[in-house]
Amino acid sequence: MSNSKPHELEELANMRMPFGKYKGILLVKIPEFYLLWYKNKGFPVGKLGRQMELILEIKVNGLENLIYPLIRKDNKSY
Repeated sequence: MSNSKPHELEELANMRMPFGKYKGILLVKIPEFYLLWYKNKGFPVGKLGRQMELILEIKVNGLENLIYPLIRKDNKSY
């Protein structure tokens, strides 16, 4: 993420899962076990897959609290 722009982290914090069991849920709120399942299955190709992989790394390293302040007030509900 060294080449990322500051707004990309805010975008990550506010990204919702577009399909599946957790459709409409913020990626940061998706359980770690589900993201691990996706890691083993293979993350989706493209931006969503990269975002899911990054959220998993954030969760594994216990850094979710760095993401929560970036969630827009109008986006806090699941």
